[in-house]
Amino acid sequence: MQSTQFDRILRRIATILSVVILSLCLIYVSTGILLSFYYEPTAGGAYNSLRMIDTEVSYGWLFHRAHDIAGNAMIAIALVQIVIMFLGRQFRRSWLFAWVSGILFTLSAIALDWTAMILDWTQEGYWRFNIELGNIQAIPVIGSQLRDILTGGGAISSITVEHLYTLHSYIISLGAIILAVVHLAALLWQEQQMYAEQAEEKIQLAGASLAES
Repeated sequence: MQSTQFDRILRRIATILSVVILSLCLIYVSTGILLSFYYEPTAGGAYNSLRMIDTEVSYGWLFHRAHDIAGNAMIAIALVQIVIMFLGRQFRRSWLFAWVSGILFTLSAIALDWTAMILDWTQEGYWRFNIELGNIQAIPVIGSQLRDILTGGGAISSITVEHLYTLHSYIISLGAIILAVVHLAALLWQEQQMYAEQAEEKIQLAGASLAES
């Protein structure tokens, strides 16, 4: 199936966005590592440690702000990427890895934001997470077990912060980086396929011109 010029432009935009996604992911993870040097994943210490980072640590506020902006931007750009791929009508089997990695990365970015909900230990984050726990507990069969795993088997406490910090920093972050790399690699491969299609079309046009002459 030959691609139109519009499809090629959307394919190029998708590749550019995948580079942006990987860059934002690296910024998010690197700033998170820097913040972890001073962050204390406990019920009382989380808020105080983040406040100390913002007020006492050199450029701590900058890294904290960059971490938050990169996390929100990852979700926004990942959603835009899905729309771009949909508009480009890229539904061929060769796009399977790009689609799967893109969708899973979007879910990972949302999960990073979700697990960070209570890590600052503010009133807003606490009550938001408390509402989310009610929704989780309402899930049939496994809801109560999931709630116990997240909270540590009781009320929201330091154990809850530690569990979410572990999910946020060690599991979901690593998965997001891997998915971002796979997504970029899949789209770069599609770029090579696009160049091959363009070269084939030029050869066909040249052959048709020679045949007419």
